[in-house]
Formats: sequence, C-alpha cells, structure tokens
Amino acid sequence: MNYIALLVCLLISLAITPLVKRFAIWVGAVDQPNYRKIHSRVMPRLGGLAIFISFMVGFVIFDPVSEYYWPILIGALLITATGILDDLFELSAKIKFSVQLIAAGIVVFNDVQINFINLPFGETLDFGYFSIPITILWIVGITNAINLIDGLDGLAAGVSSIALITISGLAISLGDTFVALMGLMLLGSTVGFLFYNFHPAKIFMGDTGALFLGYMIGVFSVLGFKNVTLFSLIVPIIILGVPILDTFFAIVRRFIQHKPLSSPDKLHLHHCLLKLGFGHRQTVILIYAMSGLFSIAAIIFTKSTVWGSTITLISLAILVEIVVEMTGLISENYRPILRIIEGSRSKKY
Repeated sequence: MNYIALLVCLLISLAITPLVKRFAIWVGAVDQPNYRKIHSRVMPRLGGLAIFISFMVGFVIFDPVSEYYWPILIGALLITATGILDDLFELSAKIKFSVQLIAAGIVVFNDVQINFINLPFGETLDFGYFSIPITILWIVGITNAINLIDGLDGLAAGVSSIALITISGLAISLGDTFVALMGLMLLGSTVGFLFYNFHPAKIFMGDTGALFLGYMIGVFSVLGFKNVTLFSLIVPIIILGVPILDTFFAIVRRFIQHKPLSSPDKLHLHHCLLKLGFGHRQTVILIYAMSGLFSIAAIIFTKSTVWGSTITLISLAILVEIVVEMTGLISENYRPILRIIEGSRSKKY
C-alpha cells in the first residue's frame, strides 16, 4: 500500500506540474530576476501547487486513518493558501509568520506535541506546559528552514525528498503506518515535481511549495519520533541538519549585523558554494550529499548504543565545522565571538 501510494502521487505530480506551470503564467505568478536571484529570466513560481494537489489526491484515495487526520489537513490547507497568496501578491513576513503560528497551533492543540525526550540510561525529560511552545517553535522553524534553503533549482525539493525518505523509512521500521504512508505520499508528490524543478528548472515551487513542504515535514517529524527510545528530539534535528544549520547561521548573521530576521542576503550555504566556484548542479548535488550524510547519521543514531550515538554526534560536529570553514558561512565578523566561546569552553574543561 505504501509504495503504491508513492507511485500514484509521483505520477499525478508528473502529470499536473505542466498544467500548474501554464496556470502560474496565466495568473501572473512569476518570479522576476534581481540581484539576489540566481536565475536570469522570468520563471513561473506556483509549482508547489502541483505538490499539494497530488498529495491531496493521494490523501483522498488512500485515506490514511489517524486521530490527527483533520488537524493536519486544516493546517496544510491554511499554510498552502498563504503560500499561494504570497506567490501571487507577495505577503509581508509578519502575515506569513502569523499564519504559520496558527497552522502549527492547530495541530499542536490537537495533541501533536513533543511532550518529553528520552535520555540515555533510562532518564526522561518531561517538558510539561513547555511542550506546546517548543512544538510550535519546532514546526514554524522547520517551515522557514525549508523556505530559506529554496534558493537554487531543485534544492528545496531534493533536500525535502531526502528528509522524507528517512522519516518514512524510520516510521516503517517503528511500525508507524500513518506517518509512513503520509511521508511516502508527500515524497512521491515532491519527486514528481522535481523532474521539472531540477536545473535548468522549468518551474519554481515558490512559497506555496516551500511552506507546505516545511510545515508537513515539521509535523511528520514530531509525530514520527516523539517516542523514539533514544534522544527523541535529536533524530529529526539530525535528519534536517542542513536546512536547520543554514537557518541558524542566517539568524546569527542578521543578529550580529542588526538586521531584521526576515531580511534577505546572499550568504546562505548554496550562495557560499557558488562563490567557491562550484556550478549550479554541482552545488545542489553537494548539498544533497550533505543531507544524505545527515540522514544516514540519523539512521545509525537510532540503531546505536549510547557510545555509538555519541561518536555519531561528534562526527557530525566535525563535519559541520569543516563545512563552515570551507564555505565561509560564518564570516570574519563573527569569528571573534566564536573565539571567545571556544576560549571559555577550553577554560571550563
């Protein structure tokens, strides 16, 4: 059933994406080139609608059964409608953020929550009342992380697909049929769209796709891993390591430079790799490879002992440091701060 759902959603997405492209051009949902953009010609940007429609058709056909059915559906409709309006009229950051909070709140107040995390040696950390704001922050954060990484042809769709493969695979191994089925339907819808979105792209997913994918991945990661026996919150963090780190460094940059968090720049991971001389496809494939490594690390993490998990985390920390140093994600403006942090850490230990 799961793999049939994946195939059906993939074929639907392949079939309707060209129609969505024509519709986007007809209604004027196009992306104009500017100094921040990589593309040099006008591009239709409502492609996320194809992902959403194919997923919803699968939703109706395969009818996944869960108590979370309606909250997820309502939240997805709300977030997608916001994305469509933004692709058409360019909404303000405050409006988009407010809707994200509402959409996240809909599922969180229907018991999609990170209530506790399991720690090594049988210990449990219960969040209590803090589980609500923590889960809302997580879902909104992942929503924006996928949106921020959507800067090159096929980048957000590919990174999302890698995350969905991992989430769905782990859900299958844990016996969570609902998350597995939902994840594979969304995976099929995204991969079908990726055929038209990989460089040179024929259509962009726009905020319609980036917000929808980010929101759904955020929700799936909460549902799929809140009861994993070891470091339950760390598993989805590892899976989504690339967009999370890119977003984290973007927040640091803007905070240090006293800029609004929503202000754009050309210092994201993909921009840095392009500046190093990598081509468009090379940059995207490199980030795919990084996402794949994080996903493999997450799988190893869930199957390892405490010591194995610790070694995995140390290896990931080394990988992150190498990427940061090579790409210049943290510029010379921030290095004095890092030296202070590292100095205090060395004195402490």
